[in-house]
Amino acid sequence: MTIGRISLTLVLATGLALFVPSFVGGTRAQSPARSSAVAIDADDIGGVVTGPSGPEAGVWVIAETRDLPVRYVKIVATDDQGRYVIPDLPRARYSVWVRGYGLVDSAKTTSEPGKLANFTATAAPTPADAAKYYPAIYWYSMLKIPAQSEMSDRARFAGNMTQQRWLGAIKNLGCVGCHQLGQLSTRTIPASLGTFGAGAEAWHRRVQSGQAGDMMLGQLNGLGPASFQYFGDWTDRVAKGELPHSPPQRPQGVERNIVVTLRDWMDDKHYLHDLISSDRRYPTVNANGPVEVPALMV
Repeated sequence: MTIGRISLTLVLATGLALFVPSFVGGTRAQSPARSSAVAIDADDIGGVVTGPSGPEAGVWVIAETRDLPVRYVKIVATDDQGRYVIPDLPRARYSVWVRGYGLVDSAKTTSEPGKLANFTATAAPTPADAAKYYPAIYWYSMLKIPAQSEMSDRARFAGNMTQQRWLGAIKNLGCVGCHQLGQLSTRTIPASLGTFGAGAEAWHRRVQSGQAGDMMLGQLNGLGPASFQYFGDWTDRVAKGELPHSPPQRPQGVERNIVVTLRDWMDDKHYLHDLISSDRRYPTVNANGPVEVPALMV
């Protein structure tokens, strides 16, 4: 189906969580009659999402399949009337469900291209249930920032450290190069790591895990011992039930026109950095072209 949407294609390493984490919710698929106003082609899935107050605008409808050679996911947002169309789907059986701020996830229904699927949305019963679906950055923004006056304490911060340098490492020069800090697996400490007296101890152990442990430990050590204390305080507060300061706004206007396509690539032992599809300086290079593995990574 030809529609006025922007298509965004992402590739995920197998085993990594989508930015839309899975939670069990209480919505249900409805009969096709309710979505008669939604026109679809043979390679689309479409329908309407409604809630207790009427159409649910700006919520996501997600279609996922494992029938293809790699896991394949497409995500769209509903319009003002709660309508959606997931376009240009490869022939397969899809699990389809709804996610939106202020809601809990719908139960997944099975569908396929050329069919209609309507959903009735359920409001999140508590603020904590709603916050499970907030963007990772809303949770990461709860990390406290040391004052400039603290930076002269050489027992806690690396030499010549400034608040600006510390912020630079936290925001775009450190862990965020590989991780979506603030999503469920980073804002919590897995029980498998052990039992710790404080969050700082847990972070000392966490960053030594996996094939990049030396690099991760070096990142935080390079900022000084206080970095472990600040990250530990953050996850301790989350564990006690503290929530992000404000709820996010649902997609508005042209934000609802984006079609996100996600595919698995490789396995959980490889980095996404190992994949090349374009040039970030010239993003139209290789438009709709092949995705390649650099020779030195083979």
